[in-house]
Amino acid sequence: MFHKVKNVNALPGFKLSVQFSEGVTKIYDVALLFEKYSFFAPLKESPELFSDVRVDMGGYGIIWNDDIDISCDELWANGEEISTPFDGLMAFSDATFLWNLNESTLRKAIKYGKLLNGVDVCKFGKQWVVSMDAMIREYGQPVK
Repeated sequence: MFHKVKNVNALPGFKLSVQFSEGVTKIYDVALLFEKYSFFAPLKESPELFSDVRVDMGGYGIIWNDDIDISCDELWANGEEISTPFDGLMAFSDATFLWNLNESTLRKAIKYGKLLNGVDVCKFGKQWVVSMDAMIREYGQPVK
């Protein structure tokens, strides 16, 4: 399964909070890489640079500059999963990507009662959010 990064935030102690499209949040300890790989040294020497972390285009990892990055697979495999109030929730765009569906399929599922508004899905402003449990119940395991 592909684990697309949706958001990343720098935390104290050279840790990162990484949110994935599946609605999972993990804490990744970058300090463990300082001794292992010399190209991570600038992050240790410059807290400002460390705080400038961002998601790579497409969600395939995170980057600081052209020389320093970490792949989504590394973050997923070696990050420590934590609980948040948003666990298991994802945007329709993420759900359609993971299940290879059209967004209209999910909108029709709401219209016909397959996905229940307020139980399985909820709209925040213009954005629909769906639970991972509802997606698995209705469409099986993600294909990506």
